[in-house]
Amino acid sequence: MNRLNGKTAVITGGATGIGLAAAKRFIEEGAFVFLFGRRQQALDAAVAALGANARAVQGSVSDPADLDRLYADVKAQRASLDIVFANAGTGSPLPLTQITAEHMAETFDTNVMGVVFTVQKALPLMGQGGSIILTGSSAGTTGASGFSAYSASKAAVRNLARTWAEELKGTGIRVNVLSPGPTATELAKAALGEEGQKHYASMNPLQRMADPAEIGAVAAFLASSDSSFMTASEVAVDGGLAQL
Repeated sequence: MNRLNGKTAVITGGATGIGLAAAKRFIEEGAFVFLFGRRQQALDAAVAALGANARAVQGSVSDPADLDRLYADVKAQRASLDIVFANAGTGSPLPLTQITAEHMAETFDTNVMGVVFTVQKALPLMGQGGSIILTGSSAGTTGASGFSAYSASKAAVRNLARTWAEELKGTGIRVNVLSPGPTATELAKAALGEEGQKHYASMNPLQRMADPAEIGAVAAFLASSDSSFMTASEVAVDGGLAQL
């Protein structure tokens, strides 16, 4: 398939995990992809693996100046921007009784403020047919014990898509949310260990964790014209976890 032939995409958090899987799928379908992330070594490795249709810019979504550099590079290299996958995110467990201001700020700076400015600063480069994809989470619907800040931040992302779809009426730009459940990224495997992965796999009707490529495939669908009548929607790719 070449559903994204000639398209230009930005993927934040694109050097590893879901972002890297999406970048691979976008490129397979004909897109040129700008990867944006904090770790230069991981970005370099991703570009080496993805080939000539990938380019990396180092920076943090929590820093508007870094995002300005990203989009200046996009503007200098390409005629337009068609797809933004605002995928960068963070989250760590902390019980309600131990939540600190620093913990809340770290989570919301990346997962909410970072998404807001990733999209805001992209808009001048986008036009008719543009697709904005926000990474949500099953935790934004169901909640998750110990993950108050993370779950609340992902619920906020869901509402941002609804609000922006209304604000972008008439522009031809769509905004949708892609909400994964537990996904077997390298980071998740290392953090959870074998027993932890079994536990999370048991929580959904399909009895397994997602492969990052399965999430990337749905991101490609939302990026393409196959989803042209979808905006303000949430697509759950969670094995049914948040649907029952």
